Amino acid sequence: MPKFFSRQFKFSMLTDFSHWIMDWIGSVSSLLVHTLLFGVAFSLVFLGFNADKVLLIITTLVSLEAICLAIFIQMAVNQNIKSLTEVEEDIDEIQEDVDEIQKDIDEIQEDVDEIQEDVEEIQKDDEEEEQFDIQNKQSLEKIESQLQSLIREIEAIKNVKRPKKTMA
Repeated sequence: MPKFFSRQFKFSMLTDFSHWIMDWIGSVSSLLVHTLLFGVAFSLVFLGFNADKVLLIITTLVSLEAICLAIFIQMAVNQNIKSLTEVEEDIDEIQEDVDEIQKDIDEIQEDVDEIQEDVEEIQKDDEEEEQFDIQNKQSLEKIESQLQSLIREIEAIKNVKRPKKTMA
């Protein structure tokens, strides 16, 4: 078990180092270092070193660097593909969430429509009840008026003098 962790740790360090190299190669400092190294290598010819050997070494180093750069580029592409895959999965999840929210909104709209219908029915019932109350009030006022009229007539009849009966 410890060997596995040790290998994993070494692999992690190697991955971190390769990421650092990829970041450094694309920087201005890398450009300056490479320019300086090529300048030094070509100046060796002027210092008396054999030009064929200098060019052979430069060509070999450039070839090895090109191979490493190709590997680093492929690593970056793989990393970007992995990142894009994760983003695509996130987008799919967000789309699913949006679809669920849309369904919820549709259900809420249906509920709002039902509530609106209920409110309209209640308003109609209230208007009918108010009309019924007005008719009842008018009927009661009419009955009250008629009763008062009858009471006045009864009072008038009571007040009419009746002939006195004689005792015979």
